[in-house]
Amino acid sequence: MEKRDKKKWLGFLLVLLLIMGSTTSVFHQFTSFPKEMRLVKGQLQQLDLSMPVSATASVSKPDILQVNGSTQSLVPINLKHPLMIQPQAIGQTFLTLKLFGSLPIKRVNVQVLPDLQVIPGGQTIGVKLKSSGALVVGHHQVQSNQSVRSPAEKADIRRGDYLTEMNGMKIKQVSDVARTVNDAGRKRLPIQVTLMRDGKEKQVNVHPVYNSQEDVYQLGLYIRDSAAGVGTLTFYEPQKKAYGALGHVITDVDTGQAISVGDGQILQSDVTSIEKGKSGDPGEKRAIFLNEDQVMGNISNNTQFGIFGKMSNFPQGGIQSQPMPVGLAEQVEEGPAQIYTVVEGQTVKAYDIEIVHTQIQKSPATKGLIIKVTDPELLAKTGGIVQGMSGSPIIQNGKLVGAVTHVFVNDPTSGYGTFIEWMLQDAGVLNTSEAEGSFWESSASEIVITCTLPSYPI
Repeated sequence: MEKRDKKKWLGFLLVLLLIMGSTTSVFHQFTSFPKEMRLVKGQLQQLDLSMPVSATASVSKPDILQVNGSTQSLVPINLKHPLMIQPQAIGQTFLTLKLFGSLPIKRVNVQVLPDLQVIPGGQTIGVKLKSSGALVVGHHQVQSNQSVRSPAEKADIRRGDYLTEMNGMKIKQVSDVARTVNDAGRKRLPIQVTLMRDGKEKQVNVHPVYNSQEDVYQLGLYIRDSAAGVGTLTFYEPQKKAYGALGHVITDVDTGQAISVGDGQILQSDVTSIEKGKSGDPGEKRAIFLNEDQVMGNISNNTQFGIFGKMSNFPQGGIQSQPMPVGLAEQVEEGPAQIYTVVEGQTVKAYDIEIVHTQIQKSPATKGLIIKVTDPELLAKTGGIVQGMSGSPIIQNGKLVGAVTHVFVNDPTSGYGTFIEWMLQDAGVLNTSEAEGSFWESSASEIVITCTLPSYPI
C-alpha cells in the first residue's frame, strides 16, 4: 500500500513539473524547434534552444552537414549556446540531439538544396503565345439549304477541346483547319479529327456542311490559336539562360482553360499609360510591343506558376544586373519588402510593400503570400496592383522570395503572390530531388494577359 502511494505521489509530482515547465520560455523554445529543415548549401544556420544542459549532436551524414564546425558524426554541445549548422553538400541527413549521449530528445530531418542565385527582373514584357493545335472556344449554327445545325457539336467536339490533327495533317493554326474543311467539303468526304480533351487523345468523324450564305464549307465551330498581352519578367538564370515570368498560368478568355503551348515569344514592351485601380476594377498597364522582329526569348511552358523558356540575354533597364540569392518559402517573413516593376516607359523601379501573411506550403501551390502596397508613389500612380504587373519580383532581406500574381478585386492595394521556389522548379533551375529523400511533398483576379486575339468561325 505504501509503495502504491509513493508511485501515486511520484506521478503527481511529474505531472506538476510538466505543467510548470510548459509555461517556461525553455519549454516553448524546445517545442518550436523544427522537425524538418531545408537549408541552402554554404549558408550558415543558427539554432537556439536556450536549454541549460549539455548534450550530443549526432549527424547521420557529416559530409552533408557540420555542427559547430566539426566534421565528426558525434559532437558534444551545450544547448545553452546557439547551435551553428553549416550545410556542406547537397543531400539529406538526420540531426539528432541526445542527452547523456544516448537519450534522444529531438530528431530533425535536414535537406540541403543547391545554392541558387538569379537576376531579378521587373521589366514589362510583351507575350505572344501560340497554342498546340486549334482551341475550340464555342459553337455556331451553319445555315445550309436543308437545315441549320452545328456538325461539330453533333460529332461531340466540345468547347475546350484542342484540334491537333485533321485527316492525318497536323494543325498548327486556324488556316489549316479552314483549308482542310473546305477541301473535304468539296469532295463530299468526312474529316477524321484528332483532338485532346483533359489530357487524353480522342478521334471523331465529322461531315462539313455547305454554308449557302457564306459560300464556304463549315463545321460550326469557333476556334482560336493564339493569345497576346503584357506581363512582367520575374527572373533570369544566366547559366542556363532560363527565365520565368507572370507568376500564374495564361488561360483562354472564353473557356478559362490553360493554353497548351505550341510556340511562343516574349518581346520588349513600353508602358505608355496606367489605368488606376479602384474597388471593383483592378486597373491595368497599357503598353505597346517594341521591335517585334527582335525576339527576347521563347515560351516553352505555361504552368500554374507562369510562363517559362530560354532567353539569350538579360534585358536592359533592370535595377541590378548581378544575381542575388533566392529565399525558400520558410525564409519569407511577414513584414516589409519591395517589388520591382515598371509603371512608365521601360524603367524598372523598386516600390515598398508589406507581406501581410505567408501560407505554409510543403508542396507547390499558388497564392502563398498576401501582400499590400504601401509605397505612396506607386499608390498615387496605379492605385496599387494593376493588370500587367503580375510576375513583378518580390524582394526581402536581400533575397528574391516571390512574385506578384493576383490583385484583390475589391481592394486593389492588396493581392496575392507566389513563392519564388515554385517558379524556379517549373523553370528547371531548382531541382529539390537532387537532395535524397525529399520530405516536401477572398475574391482575386489574375493580372496578366490583357489582350486575347479573336476567334474564327469554321
